[in-house]
Amino acid sequence: MQTLKMVIPKGRIYTRVVNLLNDAGFGIEADDRVYVPTVEDKEIEAKIMKPQNIPKLLELGSHDIGFTGHDWVVETGADVVEVMDLGFDRVKIVAAVPIDFVDTNMKSRKIVVASEYETIASAYLDKQGYDYILLRTFGATEVFPPDDADMIIDNTSTGRTLKENNLHIVDTVMKSSTCFVANKEAMNDPWKREKIDEIKMLLQSVLDARSRVMLEMNIPKDRLDDVVKQVPAMRSPTVAPLYGDQGFAVKIAVARNEVVKLVPLLKKLGATDILEYEIRKVVL
Repeated sequence: MQTLKMVIPKGRIYTRVVNLLNDAGFGIEADDRVYVPTVEDKEIEAKIMKPQNIPKLLELGSHDIGFTGHDWVVETGADVVEVMDLGFDRVKIVAAVPIDFVDTNMKSRKIVVASEYETIASAYLDKQGYDYILLRTFGATEVFPPDDADMIIDNTSTGRTLKENNLHIVDTVMKSSTCFVANKEAMNDPWKREKIDEIKMLLQSVLDARSRVMLEMNIPKDRLDDVVKQVPAMRSPTVAPLYGDQGFAVKIAVARNEVVKLVPLLKKLGATDILEYEIRKVVL
């Protein structure tokens, strides 16, 4: 039996990736302290590794598919295929300096820059014309200034940690989020490509479902047209006659963030027995 080798990221993004895979139906059982999880889908073998290592492992062909941040694909320069952006764990890679340095001309002297991203940081600093010494960090980059560095280039989601360390963002270097990534040769193998496309479709169906809910309601016959004209739907709403010619049952899939305004509107238009429930998958 052919198998697809998958590598799952250890650490911060582990939980969201595994939850997504499980919601898609792949049955991953492990935690990030176990390096070889079990997978219900017998066509997939999985291993857990640090996200920083995943792009190069995929390029080398040790694994066929994996999940990592777009920033690590760029940082490692790995020659891989980014199959899809999962859209979560969004971060910005930023340049930040101590608040006291904000109004100083840092290009007038040689500065020390601390960063976990050697490639990304060097490319940015060269492009901006800084004279610098790059200090490679291994976590907790924000604690280096002001004594051990004049600037840091680091990732942030809210900027809160930077503020707590009296750092001010002076520039956004790039944006990143978690990606589904594949080895190039795997994408050229017919069986593996078909399996990867199936995984992509299932992951996308879960992501689409998470942004929507299903609304179900009863509508009097004389109000049906008014309601249907007002409600957004992925396609056309599902409409079925109620027993005894008492009106219609209507189902619609709508964006989750529209519900707070839509339900009161539906009530005003004459809808009754309105139900809201979760959707597991949406395959368009």
